[in-house]
Order: sequence, then C-alpha cells, then structure tokens
Amino acid sequence: MSSDLEFQIHGNLSKNKTLIKNQKMQNELKQKGYGENNDCDYFLNTFETLYLLYLKKLKLTKGSRIVDFDSLMQFCIKTDEDILTKFLIFRDLRTRGYVVKDGFGFGSDFRVYERGNFGTKSSKYLVFALNEGAQEKIGQIQKNIYEITQMGKEPIIAVIERRGEIIYYKISKMNFNENKPELQMNDFNF
Repeated sequence: MSSDLEFQIHGNLSKNKTLIKNQKMQNELKQKGYGENNDCDYFLNTFETLYLLYLKKLKLTKGSRIVDFDSLMQFCIKTDEDILTKFLIFRDLRTRGYVVKDGFGFGSDFRVYERGNFGTKSSKYLVFALNEGAQEKIGQIQKNIYEITQMGKEPIIAVIERRGEIIYYKISKMNFNENKPELQMNDFNF
C-alpha cells in the first residue's frame, strides 16, 4: 500500500464528507486530485476518505472521537449500499495511477482522468460499476452508454467479481447494417 501523499492528513467528519481545514493539506490533496472546494471549505468524498483511511494517511475525527476505516464503512453502508463497490473501484483505479472523481450522472460512478492529464484536460472515461450476478436492464445501460459517448467520453464498465477482483470493459458503439440478400429470386431467368 503506497500513497502519493507525503504526510498524514487530519480531517473532521461532517455529514457524509470529510472537512480538511489545514491549507497545506488542502493544497497537497488538490495537487494529487483528491477533494473539492465547496464555498470556502475543502471536502473529501466518502470513497476518498475511506481510501485515505485504508492507506493510513488520514486521521479522521468526529467531535473528539477518532473514526477508523471499519467504523466509517459500517456507517456509510447504512446510507449508501454501493459504497463498498465504489471504494473497491476507487482504490483499484488510484492504485493504477489514475485520478478519480465522482461521476456526474448517466449512471456513472466515476470520472477518470488519463494519467498526467488531471488539471489540464477533462476526464476521458466515465466508469460505472456492475456487481457480478446483479441484474441490470440492458436498455438503461444502452441509454447511459449513448449519453456518455455523446459527451465525447469513453464508457467503461467495471465488473466486480464475487472475490472482489475488478475487470474493466471498454464499451464502444457498433452499428449493424441491415442484412440484405445479395441476389433476388426474380433476378434469375429460367
């Protein structure tokens, strides 16, 4: 477990987000693609908080109480049944060197930036998760893929196997031309 952050961050749990007060910590997090400004405050999303707790790079408190990874995960599962799936994908993508941000609709869970492009270009990929064995309506997936490609992004489906392994599928649009017989029966003279 390595991290691109060089020191431990201190955060306070506020509702479903983590408030980072220290300006130096905010700047380092911002450079590495973590968190977002909200008015005058700087917050980490839940999956970012879980990831940094997992790496032991974050000391999280709620009031005077210290919150650890397991406690936060149990709390989050009550309000977001997909948080474990989101955490697993976020952790996997960050470990691979990608900057990952919260998705913005179309069924996507994450916006993913190409390596080295965060802050200079918009996200290239929109990733959405499917758990192995879960049923999804193909029409909704097709609609999401269409909307994502219309935005100029590449849709990626992250399938989480029962063992926790993640397999990524890049989806692209394919058009099938109508099959027409090459020869018509009335084209023959007998």
